Amino acid sequence: MAVAAAGVHGAHLPIKLWPSPTKITAANHGGKRRPRPPPLPIFISTNPNDINPHRLTDLYGLCNHSCHRFPAVSPDGRAEPVDMAKLRIALSHSSVVVSVFTKAEAVPSYSPPHSSDSSSEVSDLMGLGGEWFRRVVPLTPSNGRLVGFGRAVGDCGLTASIYDVMVIPSLRGMGIGRMIVRRIIRVLTSRGIYDIAALCSDEER
Repeated sequence: MAVAAAGVHGAHLPIKLWPSPTKITAANHGGKRRPRPPPLPIFISTNPNDINPHRLTDLYGLCNHSCHRFPAVSPDGRAEPVDMAKLRIALSHSSVVVSVFTKAEAVPSYSPPHSSDSSSEVSDLMGLGGEWFRRVVPLTPSNGRLVGFGRAVGDCGLTASIYDVMVIPSLRGMGIGRMIVRRIIRVLTSRGIYDIAALCSDEER
């Protein structure tokens, strides 16, 4: 199984993630069908050690997501920044954390300010090796971009609640958020927890 090969906490999913396409007829494109984009490489991890708090803070900002149920919103509609210290505490007390990574070139508009030296080195090598290097190097949390996240908090016995499910805007509508929720539920039910709730706003439903 792919999950077993990737480890207990992570899975590399070479599956085809595309937005739900509208029906396309050949007549609409001069007798030619529009080709679908290539599959998006995805790595899903349930290992808390794969989460960089700085990258996660960037993700909150890109998704305009707040940790608060009723956040303070600026006049331009932006949610208040995430408190890094509180975020670290929240992560350490979460029952389940799920993070989703993809290759950097899959999201060219995503350039978080907190990029590590190792990521820069990989980018330099990719410039030298070109497309061959991009295809050969496997996707991992260390060389991928954090594009999705979700977590659950519970009593570790009976109940749990799902919070903070988010995906960067450019990759929404591709089923990544659904994958995050399903992975959280799978982990919880494997622990015998079946009373699961999800806390979300109207926009997140």
